[in-house]
This record gives sequence, C-alpha cells and structure tokens, in this order.
Amino acid sequence: MASSSPTQRTHVPIPPEPGGRSLTQEANEPPVPIHIVTEPLQLPADFLNPSPEKKLVIGFDCEGVDLCRHGKLCIMQIAFSNAIYLVDIIEGGEVLMKACKPALESTYITKVIHDCKRDSEALYFQFGIRLHNVVDTQIAYSLIEEQEGRRRPLDDYISFVSLLADPRYCGISYEEKEEVRVMMRQDPKFWTYRPMSELMIRAAADDVRFLLYLYHKMMGILNQRSLWHLAVRGALYCRCLCCMNDADFADWPAVPQIPDNLKLGDECPEEEILSVLDVPPGKMGRVIGRKGASILAIKEACNAEILIGGAKGPPDKVFVIGPVKEVRKAEAILRGRMIDY
Repeated sequence: MASSSPTQRTHVPIPPEPGGRSLTQEANEPPVPIHIVTEPLQLPADFLNPSPEKKLVIGFDCEGVDLCRHGKLCIMQIAFSNAIYLVDIIEGGEVLMKACKPALESTYITKVIHDCKRDSEALYFQFGIRLHNVVDTQIAYSLIEEQEGRRRPLDDYISFVSLLADPRYCGISYEEKEEVRVMMRQDPKFWTYRPMSELMIRAAADDVRFLLYLYHKMMGILNQRSLWHLAVRGALYCRCLCCMNDADFADWPAVPQIPDNLKLGDECPEEEILSVLDVPPGKMGRVIGRKGASILAIKEACNAEILIGGAKGPPDKVFVIGPVKEVRKAEAILRGRMIDY
C-alpha cells in the first residue's frame, strides 16, 4: 500500500541485461510514481518483510541536515523499478524507521548507494540501524578502473554527478544537483521543511532513480574478484565511521569470506579488514600533514584506504581499510607519526 495520490512521477531506467536499452530509449516508457511515505504500511510488503524467496535490489540514499552521527536524518529514498518511495522521517519518526530496520539490515535486500559512509553513520547513531548488503557505486567505479588498468589518484573519489556524466555509464548531466547544493549552503535546513516542495521531491527522487541502471551496468563489467572486493569493501565502509573500537565489530554482520573459486592458484586475494586507530590530542595535524600530504604519502606506501572524520567527526580516529598486511603497515607508519620526538 502506498500514498494514494503521488504528486510527481519520474523515469526509473533499468537495462534488462548488460548492454541493454539506452537511457534515451528508457525515457520513452511510462513514468513511475513518487510516493511520500509517513506510515509503514505505505511501503511495499516485500520490503518490510525481507525473504530469501523474494530477494530485492533497490536504489537507496538519505538526505538530512549535516548528515552524520550528530546531524538530522530527514528523508530516506528507496527506488524500485516501478516506483520511488520518499520515507519522510520527520513525519514518520521512530515508528517508521523501526519498520524499515529489518530491510536495511537484511541480506536479502541489496541496497545500491553512492558513498555509503555518512548515510550508514547517521542510520546507526540516530536509529540503531546497521546498514548491510550494500553495493556502493563509488567503490564499484574504482574497482572497474583498477580492473581495466586505469590507476586513479589516491585522493580522488568520483562524485555521483561525475559518475552519471561518464558516457560509459549514463552520460547525462545532473545540473540540478548543484542547484540544490547551493540552496543547502544558503539554508542548511533545506530538507526539514514540510510539506515538501516540488523541488525537494524531484531532487530526492533524482538521487536514486538512476542507481538501478548503474547497478546493472556495473555488475555486467565487474569480474568475480572485483565482485568480492565490492562486497567486502561495502561492508567495511558501512561500519567504518560507526565502530569506535574493535569490540564494536562484533555487533555487525560478518564480512564476506573469500569464495572458493578465488582461492585457486597464486592470485588468491588477501583478506581485507578495518582498523580503527586512536589519535592522541594534538596529533591529528601531524597525521594529516600540510594539505593532506602525510596521509597521501602513507596511501602511496600502503595499498590501503585511510579515512579521517574531518569536520563532521569523529575528530580523534583514523580508519584504515585494506588487505591485512597493508593495513598493518599503515598502522605502523601512522603510529610513528603520532610519536613525540
């Protein structure tokens, strides 16, 4: 059951298979409704009751004010092939989010998202939800670049706008995204106003309506090794800003193990882990270095991702993700940077 009279409609392009129809062809098909959800029963039953018999793939995103552990989560967008649901957290509150929790934590529902870290952090600290089973298109893009022999700059993370503009994937312009960003800078409470304006509804829907298309495109390119890395890194990125110490890891689902078909021969990938380092007061500047030079140098020395909380926090942690040996190497270098001489 969904809201009875959706105020807007939009297209949700989905190629039926790798190499399927183009976005131009999809635009000729009937648009799908955008539903504003304030009560659990307005969401599809298959979403509210995850099942191995009815596995789902959905586009997923969150909007809010200063989205992180301390910010305010306002809207959660969910894209299906036949509808988009804007879950209004301000109106629906704890009851609505409690109803969504099983789906967001379920193995049976794949959540396709671009850059899951802050969304996952907000869900965890504000509603106790451990976001699980994500396909992060930012991670997928990097893996495809690596798989095809293109080395990306260590501090370069593709934005959603740039990913949509890439002709290998969508090849479309998303200029309205920048317009909304300008409005959010002018008024940080942009996503809190009710009733939602037509611009808010359209912008929220646009952030998820291409994700299923990207999912099909990318899954058709990634090889088995890259798919395993995608699953592992998605799991680790979801929890990296949520786990403050090793004991916190036990509360999250297990990270995918290396599949048997990748263990054959000399090319078996190494297990990947997340490590959380405490930074003593006054030492974060030494860890980061002038204009980030220290962090970049460590990334160059180690095949590991190094993340810091930045302005949104946490201010005293460094998160390291990668193969075990490389993470241990990065840990040693980082600890060396924290020592007083």
